[in-house]
Amino acid sequence: MRRHVVLPAARLRALFGPDAAGARQGLVALALNSSTSLVAGAFLGSITGTLDDYPGLMVLVPAAIGLRGNIFGAFGNRMSTAIHAGTFRWSLRREAVLGQSVLACVVLTMAMSLVLAVEARGIAGLAPEGAIDLLSMSTISIFGGMLASIVVLVAALGLTAGAVRFNWDLDNVTAPLVSTLGDVLTLPALYLATFVVGASLVSNTLGVLLVVAAVVLLVAGWRSPSPQLRQIVRESMPVLTVAGCISAGAGLALSHSQDRFEALPALLVLVPAHLSSSGALGGILSGRLSSKLFLGLVRADGWPNREARRDITVVLTLALPVFVLNGLGAHLVASALGQVSPGLLQMVGVSVLGGVLAIAFVVAVAYYGTIVAYRTGTDPDTYGIPVVSSSVDLVGAFSLVLAIAVLGLA
Repeated sequence: MRRHVVLPAARLRALFGPDAAGARQGLVALALNSSTSLVAGAFLGSITGTLDDYPGLMVLVPAAIGLRGNIFGAFGNRMSTAIHAGTFRWSLRREAVLGQSVLACVVLTMAMSLVLAVEARGIAGLAPEGAIDLLSMSTISIFGGMLASIVVLVAALGLTAGAVRFNWDLDNVTAPLVSTLGDVLTLPALYLATFVVGASLVSNTLGVLLVVAAVVLLVAGWRSPSPQLRQIVRESMPVLTVAGCISAGAGLALSHSQDRFEALPALLVLVPAHLSSSGALGGILSGRLSSKLFLGLVRADGWPNREARRDITVVLTLALPVFVLNGLGAHLVASALGQVSPGLLQMVGVSVLGGVLAIAFVVAVAYYGTIVAYRTGTDPDTYGIPVVSSSVDLVGAFSLVLAIAVLGLA
């Protein structure tokens, strides 16, 4: 009897091998990510009135949330690669790797918030309810984005310091924890930004100043004499622009399915956790592959080698408990708030089925996106997470809607 109990644990340890500690770190980070994303889902359900007052804002939400993870997840991956390669040193001076990466995060946050506003305004115009004017959308996006990014940047620096001091693997913890903060902070920050838009004179003046500041910072970063800052900005802007457009498409898909979520509000609580967990799992895989490509442990082949397959298997193994937790948590949170739920088993079923559909796509995009970036001479740390995150936003939204339809819940 004892042997039958020990055998599964022994097999699990054999699966993770020497990276068991990294898998535990990733699982803890993913569990925290899921828990806090459910808080974001509850907040999303509570501001439906604001979403009605500002048409098109729902289209901006997934892109704005994803932008935090894309920028600061890539930041964490760059720091992780530098730590593994032995080139990292703690210095915020402009000429240091860390200092240039921090400046790049500020430039990209301002510039991409403006780009997202333009994309969301254009895509939201396809929705029946239309969208608010471009200046108002820009004000909400830039002001709210900066509020959220300040906290996320401090947290990312704290994770980097912890990785150096306590030997954490940033590849396992950055994507989930940054996604967590992005989920929790972005929605309240955007909500607070809507109050600024309420006063027309202040709103118009502030909006113009924010737009001008975003353009000036982008030009300065693009033409910077600092080589790494210039490289990060120039490589990041195209992929983040495409990523934002894809994520905005996810927002449009969710807005077209609003009636399904209004009938069963618990499903709306599940949305941020579902998207964030899928993106975080892909971010973990992308980060691990990127570091191992630079270390020569993974080859840039069309088919994953043994080390890459081990990383893929670890991520797939972590995915099941995470999606079960998402469904369970969404049901409990919705029940505590008095929101209608289809039931515990149905919520878990939707989460797991939607997760299975999403994670198969995530693995393919994370692997081949990282390999293509490496082969073409671009930085996988810059391209991996944005490609995965934005793709998952769109595919995750459709997979969740499909799972709801398959199980006949709406």
